[in-house]
Amino acid sequence: MGKKITVEALVDGGKASSGPPIGPALGPTGVNMGLVIDTINKKTAGFKGLKVPVTIEVDSADRSFEITVKTPMTSSLLFKEAGIEKGSGEPNVEKVADLTIDQVCNVARMKRDDINSIAFENAVRTVLGTAQSCGLTVDGIEPKEMQEKIKSGEVKVKE
Repeated sequence: MGKKITVEALVDGGKASSGPPIGPALGPTGVNMGLVIDTINKKTAGFKGLKVPVTIEVDSADRSFEITVKTPMTSSLLFKEAGIEKGSGEPNVEKVADLTIDQVCNVARMKRDDINSIAFENAVRTVLGTAQSCGLTVDGIEPKEMQEKIKSGEVKVKE
């Protein structure tokens, strides 16, 4: 087993290319660039239109590689659900979109492993915290209020 070379990059879902940042970093390793790019594009196809963090680990001895794909940032997933490109510059003053609790739950399902939350309810509350900082509302109310309603049991979330 040779030296491990690790490259971390942020790629467009399903649209990675051999250009920067991947190409220049992997070129000297001699790895099959086309195969690496194809693998990344297959693994990130479900995240079209989003920036996806990927880690490429290459064994310099046999030129084998392993690709790890993480989920996009929570805010990016929320923006996609809301149909907007960016959040509010002043989230406590300007609200830019309203999501349903079901949309928030969809994002929580995608991010659950990254959030390291055992209880789904906690993952939802974490995503609501991000929604708050992006200037989003949920079912017409502040995400903080929705967090309290979930905590008190007034609103039930389905896993």
